[in-house]
Amino acid sequence: MIEAVVGKKIYNTWIDMLKKLVPHGRTHRLSVVIASMLQYTQQVAYEKEKSNSKARKLSELFEVAYDNYVEGDITDILSVTETLLKDAKVKFKRANSRGHGYSIAEEAVHHYLHWDDMPWKS
Repeated sequence: MIEAVVGKKIYNTWIDMLKKLVPHGRTHRLSVVIASMLQYTQQVAYEKEKSNSKARKLSELFEVAYDNYVEGDITDILSVTETLLKDAKVKFKRANSRGHGYSIAEEAVHHYLHWDDMPWKS
């Protein structure tokens, strides 16, 4: 769905980036890169939503993601993020040194949802 909104050229560039960066990259860095891809996709979806049904659907998904996040549900936006990583054919589920599992996709969604937060101004 993201490819239909941002375009094949940009999407393929992102896929290539993820293929090269994810296998040996640090989650705290990768998740911000992926969150920026989601931010870009959201902006393009909003711009195209009147003339593109997939952009409209994705725009609604992004909007609902904020409402659902308050309730603790990130399922839909996480699914879109995981699809991006699956398209790149990279592993996004990892385990830390203590054996606890985590997901780069989930971390990216949290960065996306907190994109405008500035805790130092609270």
